[in-house]
Amino acid sequence: MAETLSSLQDLANINASAQPDAPVHVQKLDAQGRAYATGKRKDAVARVWIKPGSGKITVNARAFDVYFARPVLRMIVQQPLGIVGRANQYDLTVTVAGGGLSGQAGAVRHGLSKALTYFEPELRSTLKREGFLTRDSRVVERKKYGHKKARKSFQFSKR
Repeated sequence: MAETLSSLQDLANINASAQPDAPVHVQKLDAQGRAYATGKRKDAVARVWIKPGSGKITVNARAFDVYFARPVLRMIVQQPLGIVGRANQYDLTVTVAGGGLSGQAGAVRHGLSKALTYFEPELRSTLKREGFLTRDSRVVERKKYGHKKARKSFQFSKR
């Protein structure tokens, strides 16, 4: 059952042998050869499919430039592809719902980063270092009763 340890060397040997191996990430593709991932940000949820192609991006069956009209939003969405140097190598099909455009852009970025790691597992460390695989859990705080907004209160008067 339990071994008795007589020296620190015995303890070091046990710890070295008990270390689990790092998880091995493998490629996850569907029957059409696409990688799929879900990204979330605020109230927005994005479903992202990537496949090898010429760099065409479709969001909710509309052109990428039409859906995300502001350059800042387009930059946010394309950040993961730029970091890993795959700007014109994948076709993206995205369906996104909920929230506003800023939250939707963040959700697409999150989903795209996850899909890239499913398609090419060796990119995981680069994307993780940039923080693109972490779900930003900040959401809008709810309004409390007796308050004007979530934290703002009515002006206090003693009389």
